[in-house]
Amino acid sequence: MAVATLKQSGYTVTDACQTLGFSRSSYYGLQNSKPVEKGIAEIKDTVLIEKIQAIKTEHPYWGYRRIRAWLVHREKFIVNEKKVRRIMKEQGLSVLQMVHKVKRTSSKSKPKAEQPKQFWGIDMTKFTVNALGWVYLVIVLDWYTKKVVGWDISLRSKAGDWKQAIDMAVNRAFPEGVRGSGLKLISDNGSQPTSVSFMSEMANLEIEQIFTSYDNPKGNAETERMIRTIKEEVIWLNEFETLEEAKEKIGNWIEVFYNKLYVHSRLGYMSPEEFEVSYNQDKIKKIA
Repeated sequence: MAVATLKQSGYTVTDACQTLGFSRSSYYGLQNSKPVEKGIAEIKDTVLIEKIQAIKTEHPYWGYRRIRAWLVHREKFIVNEKKVRRIMKEQGLSVLQMVHKVKRTSSKSKPKAEQPKQFWGIDMTKFTVNALGWVYLVIVLDWYTKKVVGWDISLRSKAGDWKQAIDMAVNRAFPEGVRGSGLKLISDNGSQPTSVSFMSEMANLEIEQIFTSYDNPKGNAETERMIRTIKEEVIWLNEFETLEEAKEKIGNWIEVFYNKLYVHSRLGYMSPEEFEVSYNQDKIKKIA
């Protein structure tokens, strides 16, 4: 009931509050509160604890900010960071912060992507499969959208395996051909990206290669951070029995979960594909 309506009816706010059984401050709080967005609901503490525990079981390396973002953007609940942080601390679910005593610094800066398909990063990590031993994962990351545009898992980390990941990325992102796009590929100075066959292939596709240097630890930081995320989210949480199992689980995480649903802090807690769509829509509006 609005203040104006109360006055017209002859009742004071005090009388109405006493009759209804709540305080004046509660009444004015309701008057000043913002309407709840359609489809979004309040969440009780007991339910919140259960949901946070379930999320932490699936994503043990998530902190309170990302968990809160998931609850708001994916499960459509109203909850603030302060409450999530408090509950996680009380329940012993907080993520321990690593302290780095020594950090390598460099005066060199890394490239900054200002649009999709401008800078891609490529990098590799290895992990074990019980039946085989070491296997190798190569990813290609769009630095602007944070989308994993290409990947490959193989028994050997050869230049050809890196080219497989590039071929996937190019075929998806440039169905009409990559030549003339101005795409730049960032990598370290490893044997694969500096091999004659790989460099020849990149030159043939007109993809400019940029190599990081030993005194520029941030040169390929975006891609290295993505590798770490994959380790935290999939590799470290699974014991793979076969190569096929590894490809299925890691591939599903990349394609179904990360690219489509992952709440990315650098993207305003949108997923890479949501951010990509938003960018393209804004671009169309500007042209129109």
